[in-house]
Amino acid sequence: MRCLAVVSAVRLGLTIFSYNRVRGLVTRLEARDDADIADLRRIAWGVAAAARFVPGASCLTQALSGHYLLARQGSASKIRIGVRRDTGAELKAHAWLVSGNHIVLGGSIHGFTHLVDHGQ
Repeated sequence: MRCLAVVSAVRLGLTIFSYNRVRGLVTRLEARDDADIADLRRIAWGVAAAARFVPGASCLTQALSGHYLLARQGSASKIRIGVRRDTGAELKAHAWLVSGNHIVLGGSIHGFTHLVDHGQ
């Protein structure tokens, strides 16, 4: 239920406010410890399951939500944003949640050019 509440709140925040404002609220918690793999899997499963019930819960919504949930338990993570050129001139953007050497949410980064990391 906590994951559903966080994903819903982040999605609503991204609808009403700018990304920078929502990111500032989500990344304000200090977290320094690495999460163990069980915690990463639990957060990934919870956020992905909750996102199925929240319309428009994009990769960015999920990455921000997972980052917040990990930070609440003291675990460090980063929101990674990248782009790739699709067929034609269109650019596609994607967001991942990364903790240590693990991609927690967002799937494969293959084909995307890393632009920026946000968070710890």
